[in-house]
Amino acid sequence: MKSFSILTLGCKVNQYESQQIRELLERFGLTQVDVTSSPELVVVNTCCVTHTASAKSRQFLRQCCKHQPVAVVICGCLPAIETNELNVTGKNIHVVKDRCDLAPTLIGLLTDPSKTPNTPYPSLPNDKAIKPESDLKVKCKKDLCPSDELQPLEQFQGHTRAFLKIQDGCDAFCTYCIIPQTRPEVHSREPDNILAEATELAASGHQEIVVTGIHVGAYGQETTRRRNWPSPVNLHLPALLDRIAHVPGLARIRLSSLDPSDVTPELLDVFASNSNIMPHLHLSLQSGSETVLRRMGRPYSRDEFLAKIDLIHKRLDRPAVTTDIIVGFPGETDSDFEQTLNLAERVRFAKMHVFTFSPREGTAAAKMQDKVPYKVKKERSQILHDLDQKLQHRFRQQFLGETAQVLIESTAGHASGRAERYFLVEVNDKLRTTRVNDLVDVRLTENAQNSMQAVLA
Repeated sequence: MKSFSILTLGCKVNQYESQQIRELLERFGLTQVDVTSSPELVVVNTCCVTHTASAKSRQFLRQCCKHQPVAVVICGCLPAIETNELNVTGKNIHVVKDRCDLAPTLIGLLTDPSKTPNTPYPSLPNDKAIKPESDLKVKCKKDLCPSDELQPLEQFQGHTRAFLKIQDGCDAFCTYCIIPQTRPEVHSREPDNILAEATELAASGHQEIVVTGIHVGAYGQETTRRRNWPSPVNLHLPALLDRIAHVPGLARIRLSSLDPSDVTPELLDVFASNSNIMPHLHLSLQSGSETVLRRMGRPYSRDEFLAKIDLIHKRLDRPAVTTDIIVGFPGETDSDFEQTLNLAERVRFAKMHVFTFSPREGTAAAKMQDKVPYKVKKERSQILHDLDQKLQHRFRQQFLGETAQVLIESTAGHASGRAERYFLVEVNDKLRTTRVNDLVDVRLTENAQNSMQAVLA
C-alpha cells in the first residue's frame, strides 16, 4: 500500500493519537491523501461520547466505503464499548477494540499483503449497524503504547498549536459519562518521555503546546479517584508542568480540561512563576446546582468550585476561566437551572461550552427518571448560550486598549489568532507582514461581537 487517509472524530486525545498513526504510516513509506483521492488504507478514529458522535463515526465509515480502499481500520472509542453500535462485516475491515492492538494491526497490514485481500467493499445502509468478522488480539497491560510502535510525535501536522498527551484513562464513573468504559486503564507517561516529545515539537516549529489527557489532573496517579490517592494533593502535575515550561523555544503552554479539585496552590505557583504558561484554565463545572452535581457523581460541591475560582483570581492576573455546562440533566428543576445561571454570572466565565443532555446508553444517567422535556432543555440551552455571549464580551472588554500577544493561526481575510487568554483576535495588517505561526504583539482596538479587533503594536 502506498497511500492512506485518517478520519478523526472526538477530543484532543483522539486527535493526538491520529497524529501518532500518521507518523507510523509515514515511517512505512505511505503518503497521506484526502479520502476522496481513493487511498488504499483508511483509518477511522472514532468517538462515542454521545450517540451523535457514534452516528458521525458510522457516517465517516460510510464515507470511506464509497472510495473502496484496500483496507479499513476502525479504532478509537466506539469499538471499545459493548452497545452493538458498531457491527462490521468484510475481510478488509479491521476493528480494533483494544488500543494496544492498533499498532500491531497496522504493521501487520503493511508487512503481510495476505491480510489485505482486494475484496469488494460492502455497501452500508445509512442506519445499519455493522459486526466484526474477526478481531486481532494482542496481549497488553496498562501501557499507553509500546514505545517501538506508536512513538512520541515529531510534529503535529496541520496545526499551529500541538497537543501533547501525558495521561490516559478514567475510572471516575460520573453518571453521564461513557469514557470509563472506553478508556478504563488509568496510566501516565514518564516525564522524560514527555519532555523529549515537547522538545521535538518545539524544535519542529510549534510555539504553543496544549498539555492534554483524559483526566490531566490525575497525572502520576493510578486512579482518578482522589480519595484513593496516597496524598490528597497531586504534586506530579505541577512538577511536570514546570519542567515543560523550561523547554527551549516553547513560547506558550496551556492545560486542557481540569476538575476544580485539580486546582491547587502548588499548580497555581507554577502558573504564576512561568510567563509562558497562559493564564487560562478550563474547569468543568457541568452544573451550578448542588443537587444536580450529586446526581452527576461529580467529585466537588458548588462551594468548593467557587473557592477554587477565588484562589485562581488571587494568584493570576485577570485569568480566563472557561467551562463546560450540561443543560437538562435528569431531575434538573427550574431552581437548579437558576443556580447554574447565578453561578455563571458570579464567576464571569470567559467562555462556556453548553451541552444539552442526551442519555448515553451504558451510563447510569440513561436510566434515571425525571427526564427534562426536550422543549425545556432547548429553552435553557438558548438562555445559557445568550449568557455566554454576554459574558465573553464582558471578559474581553477589560483588555480594550491594552497590548496582547497573538499566535497567528489564519491569514485568510484578516490575520487572526488567539491571545494569551484564548479569546480570538483579528489583526488589521494592511501590509500583510504576518504569517501563520507568527507570535505578534498587537494593540486591542475594538471589542467586536465574537472577537477583539487589533492593530500591530
